[in-house]
Amino acid sequence: QVELVESGGGSVQAGGSLRLSCAASGGTLSRYAMGWFRQAPGQERKFAAAISWSGETTYYADSVKGRFTISRDNAKNTVYLQMNSLKPEDTAVYYCALDAKWRRVLTTTLSEYAYWGQGTQVTVSS
Repeated sequence: QVELVESGGGSVQAGGSLRLSCAASGGTLSRYAMGWFRQAPGQERKFAAAISWSGETTYYADSVKGRFTISRDNAKNTVYLQMNSLKPEDTAVYYCALDAKWRRVLTTTLSEYAYWGQGTQVTVSS
């Protein structure tokens, strides 16, 4: 059973940066795409970024494109989300997720992810 644990959330002012980490245990991430999703209060969970199992392909929601960067270190079984130029509308709980399908390039569909972390809170003040 794979367990994903996010860290790195916190409170920052608008324009600031945070780096989220997602560490896996109980299995290897190296042949699975990974994604980051976020859920603001009262809203549904939404796609933010995804990275292919090889790390060669990434994809971002329009709302974070140019400000967020997803990366992975398969040797450390860890995925990262570097968030720059943060805005108050980025405030949400951020979740990492493991794709259900082996060696799929990547997916933005929430239901196609098999394992989820517990989430980490990011709060951006104006």
